[in-house]
Amino acid sequence: KKPRPKTRRPKKKTRRVVRKRLPRLKSAVKKKKPLKPAVSRARPPGEEEIGVITHYFGKISVGIIKLKKPLKAGEKIHIKGAHDDFTQVVKSMQHNHRDIAIAKKGLEVGVRVTRPVHENDKVYRV
Repeated sequence: KKPRPKTRRPKKKTRRVVRKRLPRLKSAVKKKKPLKPAVSRARPPGEEEIGVITHYFGKISVGIIKLKKPLKAGEKIHIKGAHDDFTQVVKSMQHNHRDIAIAKKGLEVGVRVTRPVHENDKVYRV
């Protein structure tokens, strides 16, 4: 058999389609929603922020608090976050698995909490 000679096929001429933009109907235009009022991040009156929750151990109901100010056992605290908002008395605190009565600024202490808490919840002294 002889090999077939290579032939070039002529290119097909294609028509270029130009689409025109249609004007939008007024009913199709989305209306802008009014802005929501800003959520107040200010601290509650009569309270001072003393720390932030950094971790929560669910099985033993313990929240880890990174303290910005000192905290004593027996003080009343208010934990407020996106999902939580409650007050309780600090019955016991631990640092490095040892019970402590007074926690200094900068420590991370474990506090038994009455309800589940989440990271970045603010802790206030009442």
